[in-house]
Amino acid sequence: MLIPRQKVPNLDLDTLSHGHFSLAKDNPDRFTLVAFYRGLHCPICMSYLKELENLTPGFKERGVKTIAVSADPQDKAQAMANKINASGLRMAYGLEISVAKEWGLYISTSRGKTSIGIEEPALFSEPGVFLVRPDQTLYYSSVQTMPFARPNFKEMLQGLDFVIASDYPARGEYTGAI
Repeated sequence: MLIPRQKVPNLDLDTLSHGHFSLAKDNPDRFTLVAFYRGLHCPICMSYLKELENLTPGFKERGVKTIAVSADPQDKAQAMANKINASGLRMAYGLEISVAKEWGLYISTSRGKTSIGIEEPALFSEPGVFLVRPDQTLYYSSVQTMPFARPNFKEMLQGLDFVIASDYPARGEYTGAI
């Protein structure tokens, strides 16, 4: 389990149109928002990433860089980018399942074709959203076991306004005895 205020695992991946992504070198003003998604086979991911694409300028205004990450190969990631008309949202591909596990993501096995007729990969990660500070420490995380009931990006923008105005610290950092 990742702990707020502690370093997250490294993340180094190629993106479709924004060059190589390295979390260690991303250097946002405040945070990098990492949205792990299931892949092209997931119809919920399409609408979710479309919302993130549309809100990316709002995140940028708050000093937050955005990236969507999946284990899909380049061609499937490109198909997803085309479906959501990605331009501002960086789209990374080729996430290794072992790295997904390091991030605490849940891993699922294929159940065949989805409702949109695309075959699920043999193994893929379930969704997760993370806000990571420039020093690579965790500020916020939300990890799902299912494709639905994900964090709301509009609410996250509102929350960031409060975080920025009040210099609100990362919470959930306590690891001592209970």
